[in-house]
Amino acid sequence: MNTAASVPVGSLLRDWRIRRHLSQLELAGEADVSTRHLSFVETGRATPSREMVLRLANRLDVPLRERNRLLIAAGFAPMYGERALDAPAMTAARRAIELVLKGHEPYPALAVDRHWTLVSYNRAVPLLMAGAAAALLQPPVNVLRLSLHPQGLAPRIVNLGAWRAHILERLRQQVAASGDPQLGALADELRRYPGSHDAEPAPDQHVVVPLVVDTPLGRLSFISTTTVFGTPVDVTLSELALETFFPADAQTAERLQRAAEAHATPAA
Repeated sequence: MNTAASVPVGSLLRDWRIRRHLSQLELAGEADVSTRHLSFVETGRATPSREMVLRLANRLDVPLRERNRLLIAAGFAPMYGERALDAPAMTAARRAIELVLKGHEPYPALAVDRHWTLVSYNRAVPLLMAGAAAALLQPPVNVLRLSLHPQGLAPRIVNLGAWRAHILERLRQQVAASGDPQLGALADELRRYPGSHDAEPAPDQHVVVPLVVDTPLGRLSFISTTTVFGTPVDVTLSELALETFFPADAQTAERLQRAAEAHATPAA
């Protein structure tokens, strides 16, 4: 991939406009700039101000990492920091993540970065990983690869076709929204995995596709939700997502609750 400095800011902005399916007229109107000026910016005949870059990036819903890239390409310093999650400045965010994960027990919850790399997880998650090949569990663990790989969770996912279709569609939307080539490569890899073909959700699954998986506790069924930080000003936090799994039936809830109670009860 070209670096930000080697690609004109106008070309980058045009790529994001096209990705968002907006015409120059539509973007100009929504960003309160003239169509002529926007055209000049995209073709390199005019250099946008820092304020203009940020205004267009905001309207185009450009990720923070890519906003920095736009600023650099326009000759300005990046605006958003990128700290490691274990940095002292991230202590409060790190505590919040761990609080959410632990508070979700006895149900599984995990945190992933923008490429679906496992960042953290609670005590219920290893139950879902049981039986996966050791190589897939070596850090960095990619959650989607672990889920759909034939040596991962795939053989134990009862509704593999529907779950695979759900995962691939979600990933397709992420690639379209972000333009991230690494996510695109991951999507290509997952599509090549052998196993159940993509399937339409069952009639009762049009609202949400459950994950139905065989585990050491028996067959469990989950629905999942995604949580992100509301107004992050740090690239790392903006790309972090918490995936939380809720029991889709009473049997799953009861089995997980009993397993947690047994684990918490001291041996006689």
